Amino acid sequence: PESPITIRACPEGGTVKISIKDSGPGIPQKALPHIFDRYYRVPESAERVPGTGMGLTIAREIVEAHGGRIGVESAPGQGSEFFFTLEQADEHRKNSSRR
Repeated sequence: PESPITIRACPEGGTVKISIKDSGPGIPQKALPHIFDRYYRVPESAERVPGTGMGLTIAREIVEAHGGRIGVESAPGQGSEFFFTLEQADEHRKNSSRR
């Protein structure tokens, strides 16, 4: 079923936090510590949602390779909010990348 998705970008200290929030079924608490593990799939949805269990692992590796962090907050029946942070670019770095 379709549900609204909210995407936000907010400065936090020297970083920018990007968050994606839905109002879907949420993720069981017991699954949250494993959600970014390679090949992990939430048992309750593995049969009805196609996938390999690699997407969030790849996302984590990309974010961490850029010095950021990634996480999720979720509760069954209340949706999920995935977020990641990245360092804000400073003016010097912006100007030197334009050359």
